[in-house]
Amino acid sequence: MNRLNRAELQERNRAKVLAAAREEFTERGFRDAKIDGIAERAELTRGAVYSNFPGKRALYFAVLADLAERAPEPPHPEPDRTAREALGAFARAWVARLPLATDERPGPARLGMDLMSEVIVDERTRRPFTQLMKLDAILLGLALERLRPPATSAGRMVCVAEAALTTLHGASQMAAAAPGFIEPFNVVGICERLVDLDLGDVWQPPHIPYIPQARPVDEPWSPPPAVDVIRGGPARLAGDGVVAILGLHRLEAAEEAVRAAAPGATVTAVLVTGDPGELAPLARLAIADLCNCLRQAFPPSAWPRLQVVYDESGTLAAAAGVPAVSDGTEVAVRVEAGRIVARADGRGACHAAASAGGAAPAAQAQPSPTRHHG
Repeated sequence: MNRLNRAELQERNRAKVLAAAREEFTERGFRDAKIDGIAERAELTRGAVYSNFPGKRALYFAVLADLAERAPEPPHPEPDRTAREALGAFARAWVARLPLATDERPGPARLGMDLMSEVIVDERTRRPFTQLMKLDAILLGLALERLRPPATSAGRMVCVAEAALTTLHGASQMAAAAPGFIEPFNVVGICERLVDLDLGDVWQPPHIPYIPQARPVDEPWSPPPAVDVIRGGPARLAGDGVVAILGLHRLEAAEEAVRAAAPGATVTAVLVTGDPGELAPLARLAIADLCNCLRQAFPPSAWPRLQVVYDESGTLAAAAGVPAVSDGTEVAVRVEAGRIVARADGRGACHAAASAGGAAPAAQAQPSPTRHHG
């Protein structure tokens, strides 16, 4: 039998720890779970657990993210759905995974009951989670926009998505705290009706004092292979478009790149963090939960015009000329013909790089007296 090399042994131990942690959290709940118990189940030392995960909360996020990412790929829905039908299907997929009043506590459906309390307890998780929810709303809103009637093609639907996600996350919390209280069909009906509300949601370009200007450059662009987690396949990074390197405190800036980029240009949000041990699995969980429902509800033709790539190692950021990253990173580059031709750094960089050499379509840049974005 061939001996495992160091990387293979670490990967095997990590998988054993995740499997053991899932059992421990399922049986005992997050509060009562013990690292020593996880180590014992995995037949590893306590030190081996900590060599793979910085703490119990990071391990809990990783277990939930692993489960979300392993969900079976659903069949693609029919291509002629309306925005209302798709949002209703999205809500049905969401409430279908909620724990039932008849469920016993030790069960997979209740594994995520402690997620929100662990997010709330620490500013280090609250702020990234806020931005992850904003990114989820952007992704859902962009998908809804692709299904709206042509007569309303100028309308933004991110506010509708925000309202739907607020409703669904609230339903999740009530299902955990008061099993049997919510009526799932009512939740679905509420979400369907949100599509018909006029929330005065019109996109504005960012109005940030001293917004950076994109600098013309001529640099090589040789990105490493990466996965677009929205579509579950290889990210399209070689073509013309905008690549935004975004820390977990700046994820909402991805919308600025999408709105300002030329039609047909590929827009990619590359997610980076200064705390990959704990925050990277939280990001994976938030996006995977959203995508699992999105794929059940929206045909591929309506999936959002935005690629999302995780870059825990920083190799893609380095290829874009960003050697060091943090949760506050916002750097955007514009790629043409296999070269980086424009670069912007700091708050507003996504809009600056995406609009360099051309303006956003007029329909996307209408001023709105009722709502300000950016």
